[in-house]
This record gives sequence, structure tokens and C-alpha cells, in this order.
Amino acid sequence: MTDPVGKLPSELDQLPDRDPEETAEWAASLDAVTKAAGPHRAAYLMRRSLQHAEGAGLALPKLLETDYVNSIPTAAEPAFDGDLEMESKITAWNRWNAAAMVTRGARLGVGGHIATFASAAWLYETGFNHFFRGKEGDGSGDQLYIQGHASPGIYARAFLDGRLSEQQLDNFRQEAGGDGLPSYPHPRRLPWLWEFPTVSMGLGPLSAIYQARFNRYLANRNIKDTSNSHVWAFLGDGEMDEPESTAALALAARERLDNLTFVINCNLQRLDGPVRANFRVVQELEGAFRGAGWNVIKTLWGNAWDELFQLDTTGALVRRLREVPDAQFQTYATRDVAYIREHFFGAEPALAELAKLLTDAKIAECFYTSRGGHEARKVYAAYKAAVEHKGAPTVILAQTVKGYTLGKGFESKNANHQMKKLTIDEFKGMRELLGLPIPDSAFADGVVPYGHPGTDSPEVRYLQERRAALGGPAPARRVHAVALPEPEERAFKALYKGSGKQEMATTMAFVRLAKDLMRDKETGRRWVPIVPDEARTFGMESLFPSAGIYSPLGQTYEPVDRDQLMYYKEAKDGQILNEGITEAGAMADFIAASTSYATHGETMIPFYIFYSMFGWQRTGDQMWQLADQLGKGFIVGATAGRTTLTGEGLQHADGHSHLIASTNPASLNYDPAFAYEIAVIVKDGLRRMYGPEAENVFYYLTVYNEPKPQPAMPEGVEEGIVKGLYRFKEGTPATADAPRLQLLASGTAIHWALGAQELLAADWGVTADVWSATSWGELRREALECDEALLHGEQRVPYVTQALEGAPGPVLAVSDWMRQVPDQISQWVEQDWSSLGTDGFGLSDTRDAARRHFGVDAQSITVAALAQLARRGEVTASAVKEARERYGL
Repeated sequence: MTDPVGKLPSELDQLPDRDPEETAEWAASLDAVTKAAGPHRAAYLMRRSLQHAEGAGLALPKLLETDYVNSIPTAAEPAFDGDLEMESKITAWNRWNAAAMVTRGARLGVGGHIATFASAAWLYETGFNHFFRGKEGDGSGDQLYIQGHASPGIYARAFLDGRLSEQQLDNFRQEAGGDGLPSYPHPRRLPWLWEFPTVSMGLGPLSAIYQARFNRYLANRNIKDTSNSHVWAFLGDGEMDEPESTAALALAARERLDNLTFVINCNLQRLDGPVRANFRVVQELEGAFRGAGWNVIKTLWGNAWDELFQLDTTGALVRRLREVPDAQFQTYATRDVAYIREHFFGAEPALAELAKLLTDAKIAECFYTSRGGHEARKVYAAYKAAVEHKGAPTVILAQTVKGYTLGKGFESKNANHQMKKLTIDEFKGMRELLGLPIPDSAFADGVVPYGHPGTDSPEVRYLQERRAALGGPAPARRVHAVALPEPEERAFKALYKGSGKQEMATTMAFVRLAKDLMRDKETGRRWVPIVPDEARTFGMESLFPSAGIYSPLGQTYEPVDRDQLMYYKEAKDGQILNEGITEAGAMADFIAASTSYATHGETMIPFYIFYSMFGWQRTGDQMWQLADQLGKGFIVGATAGRTTLTGEGLQHADGHSHLIASTNPASLNYDPAFAYEIAVIVKDGLRRMYGPEAENVFYYLTVYNEPKPQPAMPEGVEEGIVKGLYRFKEGTPATADAPRLQLLASGTAIHWALGAQELLAADWGVTADVWSATSWGELRREALECDEALLHGEQRVPYVTQALEGAPGPVLAVSDWMRQVPDQISQWVEQDWSSLGTDGFGLSDTRDAARRHFGVDAQSITVAALAQLARRGEVTASAVKEARERYGL
């Protein structure tokens, strides 16, 4: 509804106006300025008033977008703490070697990226020379999330620093020989250098936010002082289109993570062309970050623009910059000065008059090269302001030219992300531009040479002195892993003995074990429970009052259930990470905690529990990131299986996560059937991940929400549980010549197999042995290792083959998963093989109806077993037909 003059009602209309006459005078003043000086002047005054109000602390909405100019004027820049000439020489050498490395590799067709580092070189060099703390000083140093496509520049700097050799540079993207350099930041491939894998775009910014959060978590729980650690994330403006890139901006602002800085290289280009061809990505990003509560610093223009802004007495230049779309600005960088005069300055008379005062050389400098991200003083000013800002994270929007210094064939070209090499003539032109002492004779063999000023040169000494002052080389990964003592046996024994007649789901069994382990005197404080807002679903509410939910603000309210035993408790030193419905955020929490042994030298034991359907399917890319970063811990897919979660339907019915998990070499995947199996697996996991010979693996366990009586652990089954298979219940033959078979089952399916065992014996005189297959994946992994050993002349029999050796009859495998999950081991089973599973889409119904639908209930298993025996001639074909009719199939 609108008022009589057509204006939409405002929230101000609901507030009493104590002085309508004064209000009218303000409105009249604005009208007068608009009429006398024009709408641009009126808008300028309004913006300045709002900025002044914000600075004065008045409670007004913040401006989400400011003018397309630098946030820090040249006059306000701090003194530069360094030797600019020396740093320019260092940057020149790094630019050269980064381009040379990729170009030399292009001869072999291995690819690489040149343009990204060329645009961002000063963004990195300024940080390395003045801000990034290393790990040899106090604390943990800074955490650097390097933009993946800029990796050649980081390698070039490590070469200048003496940490890499020419041979290693020549092995860029050639890792098979064992002495190569990975294409991008990959800690698993180059663990002494890279800390964080970032080239799966979007995961870097998300992980950086949660790393900064985890740093505060460690400090607030008094595990480590991380006050001197700052997280830096280097990102591309095109990368910000990934939904993960902006998914947690509000979290960073809400938790006041002023230990975090995003540096977004705004070269206005994506992989294929302009980022916002018809718009301005810098302004869009400014609005998004300001709206989320971040401190925004724009570093757009170099010093050459100062003269233009001083001549802009009417504001026409600032208005024009605000309206030119990104794609047009890219075009200016590639066209001649006459084109710029006509199409940029010719937009309005005031600009045309301004252009008359400018030489062609000045216009060329401004539009071709002078960007804030290419000038060390401006980058230094932005970084200094960022680390000094308190109360909110900072984003620096630094404008650059993609392909800067690589020549006109590269700079601002749409295709430059896919361009892998420069010609010799282009390198010679680059040499002249950078002022490098590389003679023509160095190109004699037609191959571009690497350049190095000498290990004792002023450039190298300066670089090393700056790094020494900042705490050593960077980036760098350091592992100070200390084996954790084994927890007391008491927690595990509680599950070994079973639950008697009491029913307990394996989800609850795991939670009970975790709760007891968190009480351990030695290691309890190192457990990090992570859950995305469904702790009550998994029976974890009992942890709320005892462990507390982490909140940097503590609890500023009285919870509605404060008078209850298991009330909702938030605490500054809370142990549980649970901030909302975000599996991606929870995984980022897990990655930060699971790699703390390297990042901070503090070993933590995270366990992340979630609806299994929303794990590998939703955040599988982060599982690979976890593996690449050498993370450790327990990932728990709860309410697992296709048929166990009654009534929830297709989107909640997980029958395939074990298949996806099996593709990850670092993931050890288990599908335990009983509580005692969980205890054995967790105990072994603690040994393998946190013992004296710690391995860089993580565990994926699936647990179910189906309450069942939990049996006591039989004797001598521990090895089989860990390796993946053991005989749980042997059948008793009714006669000596009774047909016999082997039923292999995992997870909750073991109860259907046990039911089938009884039906086969009672109704058909068939004896079945029931085996618990705790891990189809580990059985396959070990079998593949045996196959590999055979290729090297070593005879090894796979464990699954040994375990089933001599077992009479065929093998029938069943699980609450797709048939491909158990079928992973079929080639190493010498008996006739068949499997049942829950292939297809899930559905809403009772457990019994769903299992009958998929053909995996006890009756269906019985009929399948009879059919398998009938094919062998051990029962009649009519028995199969009779069984189907008897069981209503």
C-alpha cells in the first residue's frame, strides 16, 4: 500500500516525529541543493553525511557501496617499512621464474598457469616481506591460503630463497618420478611446503573462515595461545561466484574474527572472460561483505590516478568510474589512447575538459598499468589497516591486470588463463620491462632460462632477512605430532559387554563411547565433537550441559530449558562445535581440527556426526580436501542405510555413501553391526591415527538408528573386526549332508541375515553361517595390496580369501547399501558369489515394508539363498517357488 503521493511506507513512518518542522527543513535543504547544484551534489552530501554518522557511532544503516575509489587515500598511507627498490627486484625475479617454469613445462604438455601470479605478484610479495609470520617464531605463525593458480609464483620465490632447485622447477607437474612439484597447493604431495589445498575453488575461503574460528576455539579452551596467528586467504574475483566462497561470511562477522583477512585479486577476469561483463564485481563484492558485517578496504588505483582525481573538481570522473562495466574497462586496457579519450572521457563534457589536461602518456599509464594491486605501498597500507582493524574480519578488494608484465599478448586477454607459454621474443620484452640482467646468449638453445641473482646477492640476503624477522620461511608446513596416550580401557569395556536385554542403536553406542572418552583425564579435552544442528537427533543432548556448545560470546541469555537436566548450554570454552545447519561448515570445522597437529602442533581428535546421506554426497569434495591436507579423525554417518530411517524418504535414504567413500584412499570405511565392533574400531583408529606410528588417514563409520539388543563381544574377534570380516554365528547342521552356505552381512543387515539363518534351518534344513563384514572397503584395500605384491614376486593371500577358505557352500552377501558395496570383494572370494542390496531410490515407509520392497529382509534373503543352492543342484527348484509363496514374495 502506498501513501497519496505514491511513496512506499517506511519504518520511519512508525516512529514519532518530535519536531516535524525541523524534519521539513532538512528535506527542504536537500531539495534546494538538488535544484541548485544537481542530483550528483545532493547524493554526494547524503553519502558524506551517512559516512560521518557512521564514524560518530550513530545507529544508522551502513552504506553497502562506496565510490569506486581507494578506501585509503594516498595522503593517508603509512610510511613503507622496507626497501622498495630491492623488493621490486625480488618481485621481478619471481615473475620471470614463474613464467619460465610454466613455459618450459609447456614443451611437455603438462600445462600450468602464468597470468594469475603475474597479476597478483605484489599482493604476495608485500605479505611475504612484511606481514606473513613463519613457524619458527613464537606461536604457530600465520595460515596462508594461497590461490591455487598462483602456485608457480610461490615456487619461484622458494627457488630464489634456496628451498627449491632448478631441477625441481623443471619437474613442475611431473610428480611420478618422486621429485616433482604438484600443480597446485597439495600438502599430501609436498607436505613440507603446502599447508592448505585450495584449488578446488570455493573451499579455500570457506576453510579459511573456519580455520580462523578454530584458532579462537583453541585459545578460548586454553589449549594454545593463537593470538599471534592471522589467517590470510588469497582469492580470485571469479572464485567468489562459488557458493562456498560466501557461505560463511556472516559467521566470520558474527564471531568477530579480526584474525582473518581475505585478499581478493580483482583482475576482473574469470577463466573464460570478464567476471561481471555488464556490471562491476568490486562493487558487488563490497556490498556483499559490508552487508555481512566485514571491514572492506578497496585498493583499486595506483598513484598515477592521483592527478586525475585532483583535477576532478565536479565528481564527473568518480561518477564515470562507478558506471563503466568490468568488460569495458578490460577493453580500455587493450585499446589505444584515442579510443579511451573518445569512449571514457567523451561520456560527458566535464570529463572531456579534464582529458584535455592529460597527456597521452598519463592516460596510457592510468588505464594500462596503474592499479592498486600492482603498487607495494598501496598493498602495504591495505594490509597494515587490515591487521590493525579490531572487531571484524577484513576483505581487501585489490584491482589488478591479469597477465601484468607478460606483454600485450597476455595482458587483459580473455584467453590468458588458458595461455601456457610465452615466445622467446616475449620473454626478451619482459626482461627489458623488469630490468633483469639476462643476456641474449642465455636463450641460445631456444629455451627460456631460469634467472637467479646469486645465493649471496643483495636480493636473496634481503629476502631471507625479512623472512627471518617474521619467523622463518613461508609457506611452510611443520609437523610436531606427539603420540597421545591410550585412553583408559573402561570406556571401551562398557560396549564390549553388550547391553543385555536393553535395546540400543549403534548411533547411541557411538555417542555413549565418545562421551566416555571425552571424560578421559589425559585425552578427553582433545576431543572435538562436531554436529550440524541435529545433536538431539543423534542423542547428543546429554553433552550440552557437560561439554558445552562453543560460542565466543558465551551465553548472554537464559535458556528456556535451564531448569532441565540436559539444558542448552553455550560457553566460551565449550567443546562442541554446532553453529547451524551447514554440513559444509561442519566439514570445514573438522578439517581445521583434524590438521591442528600440523598447523598448531596441538593434536585434536575431532568426530563429526551427521545424517549419512548428507556427508559424502553433499560434501565429498571437502572429504578429498581433508585427505589432501592429511587430516585425521572420525567421520560418522549416522541414521545410515537405505531402509533404516523410517518415513524420511528418498532424500534421506543413503545406500551409496560407502561406495563414494571407497574412492578416497585416505578414508578407512567401516559399517559395524554391533556396539562392541564400534569400540574395537575406534580403539584401533586412535592407535593408527594418534599412536607412535601415526598414519595420515581418517575413519568413516556408519551407524544406525535402529534399537537392538547389543550382544557381548565373542572371544578372539578383534582382528577380524579391524580387518573387515569374522564369523559371528556358525550354523548347526541338522544332518551331516545338509546343504550349507555363508551369509556375509554388514551393519544393521546382520539382523536380517540372522533371521534368514533361522528360517533356512527351520523351514528348509539348510545350514548358514553368518559373518559380520565390518568393512567391505578394508577387505578390498588389503586384497589389492596382495595383488600389487604379486606383481613384485611376493606371494600373499588376501585376508578375505583366507577367512573364507574351506567355508562350505556358496557366499551370499547382504547390506543396507547398493550391491556394488559388497561386490567390491567378490573377485577374491573363491566360492560362488551373489549379493543383495538396496539399489535404486529410497522411499518412505516402515522398515519392514522398505526391506521387503528392496528384497533384503530375512524372507527375501532366504529365497535368494535357496535360489543360489538350486543353481548348484543342492536343493530343488520347486523349493524356491514354494518359499516365495510361503513368505508372500
